[in-house]
Amino acid sequence: MMVACIGSYAPDFELPGVDDQVHHLARYLENFQAVGVIFMSNNCPYVGLYIERLKQIQACFQARGFTLIGINPNDATQDSNESFENMKAFASYHQLNFPYIRDVTQDVAQCFGVQKTPEAFLLDKNGVICYRGQIDDNPDDEQSVQVPYLRQALAQLLDGKPITTASTEPVGCTIKWRQ
Repeated sequence: MMVACIGSYAPDFELPGVDDQVHHLARYLENFQAVGVIFMSNNCPYVGLYIERLKQIQACFQARGFTLIGINPNDATQDSNESFENMKAFASYHQLNFPYIRDVTQDVAQCFGVQKTPEAFLLDKNGVICYRGQIDDNPDDEQSVQVPYLRQALAQLLDGKPITTASTEPVGCTIKWRQ
């Protein structure tokens, strides 16, 4: 199985969202200049620490042709908090301003080579992965962030500049893989 890396094409996907729509990466790439794919979950404390920052990134960059897509790859049989119904509750509670979709088979997560939640992937309009890793360098304290990796890579991409940091090591919770 190919694992996505910087400079390679992201694996296409067609997955159900908490909005009861089917979300197809190819449609997003037709309509946006950049797409951020965030592998996240309902139950990971790191996702909880980042959720407001993710919403801020979406709000800040959407007028420039950007969207985030949250994907939950965790196996709900191992953790019932990760069920589709709980995803809907999570999205509603946090008033997500971006799609939150379910990777039930975990095929998409495996093709991306995801290691943690949250883990960010930034795609250009052609679907090429331009950044992969952490959202920023301080999950615990937004006020102490020194390097906002995802935000910086996104601004550089939309400005047509080279991305100075294309990859960082993700920090978060392990993926709950099916047995």
